[in-house]
Amino acid sequence: MDHEAAEQGTNPAPAPAPASDRTILLVVAAYAAAFVGFGLAVDGPAAVARGLAAILTSRDTLLTDYFGIGGIGAGCVNAGLLTLCACFVYHRAGAKMTGSAVACLFLVLGFALFGKNLLNVWPIVAGVALYARWRGEAFATHINTAFFGVALAPIFSEILFSGTLAAAVSVPLAVGTGLAIGFVLPPAAAQLFKAHMGFSLYNMGFTAGLVGTLVVALYKSYGFVPDPVFVWTSGNNALLGSFLGVVFASMIALGFGFERGLLSGWKKVVATTGQSPTDFIALAGLGPALANMGLCGAIAMAYILLVGGDLNGPVIGAIFTVVGFAAFGKHPRNIVPIMVGVFLGSLAKPWNIDDPSILLAALFGTTLAPIAGRFGWHWGVVAGFIHSSAALTVGPVHAGLNLYNNGFAAGIVASVLVPVIIAIQARTQPGREPPGPSGAERAAAKGGK
Repeated sequence: MDHEAAEQGTNPAPAPAPASDRTILLVVAAYAAAFVGFGLAVDGPAAVARGLAAILTSRDTLLTDYFGIGGIGAGCVNAGLLTLCACFVYHRAGAKMTGSAVACLFLVLGFALFGKNLLNVWPIVAGVALYARWRGEAFATHINTAFFGVALAPIFSEILFSGTLAAAVSVPLAVGTGLAIGFVLPPAAAQLFKAHMGFSLYNMGFTAGLVGTLVVALYKSYGFVPDPVFVWTSGNNALLGSFLGVVFASMIALGFGFERGLLSGWKKVVATTGQSPTDFIALAGLGPALANMGLCGAIAMAYILLVGGDLNGPVIGAIFTVVGFAAFGKHPRNIVPIMVGVFLGSLAKPWNIDDPSILLAALFGTTLAPIAGRFGWHWGVVAGFIHSSAALTVGPVHAGLNLYNNGFAAGIVASVLVPVIIAIQARTQPGREPPGPSGAERAAAKGGK
């Protein structure tokens, strides 16, 4: 009982109860269902069915905009249905719905617009399940790794639909490769996290980049060379921007619905560095986390529109990556400096700010947000500036078969830049606290497990 309440002889208002796993999962499923409904409203069932067939049988090397392959309707329905399937798997596995799980599911939703589909993700998921069984551990323990790990789903499609192999060879080879990838991802991801110390939020992007590089090198040595793909649509900003605007506004409104006094919780969110693992749902509750997700999504979309970019499958996928990780590390204070750094990079380097790769670098590059949060906005700008170059050069080593190309590049940037920053600060600011999550962040991470 606080002092004022004691004087009045009343009890203080009780703190809102934490949202249950079921509630959080239903919220995610509702947004997935909204994509299905929007897709059907845009193109109709018949066109969506034809578009889905085209998407499922397409090669998915970066960049393959599903809006250009099957239409906006089919792309959105694929994203919504795949995310609903993933939600069902989380439910059946009894997985804890942490901020990391929410980020993972929103990544499924976003990347199912340009690379992940209802067919190509399951061998990798099954491979992680096999690893969990081999270890004698519950699949729920590794479920986030499984669905983050489908960054390499295009490898399955590339082998299956390249046309260079007979079906009797391509089918078992594609399935076997997917299973093998899924089996090695959990131990590899755990080890590689140490390289960047949580300063790149897309640890699986870094891991998938290295694993994908090895897989591509192996297949290239046998003469199997993936052909590049580039499908990019434009001219739909009004339609897609209106839909996204409603989605982000609803997140903020729903956040207030879960917690009327969410401003104090949101202040806790923006006070963190964002260094992984920082679970905003455990730290501040579902309401502030949802509001942060909607706000970060609106900032990401506004950036694209202000620089004259296109809203399409890849760009919306990047926006929803920002949205998802706004439950697990990103907030306005630490993402904006990264975006500014990429923007400045476009002014100083031989490319335009509205080039597809640079648009995506500005959004996906916010994986480096913890650098801005921990070391200051100026280092965030530096990280974004460097990332704008790194993201454009690492793609050939994995032949575009790692959907998290920016995560791979950012892992390299963080692994090199952070030790340099620490060395500089050790020289200029003796006695400064070493780079680890704060006490509140550690408590949130522990509570979210």
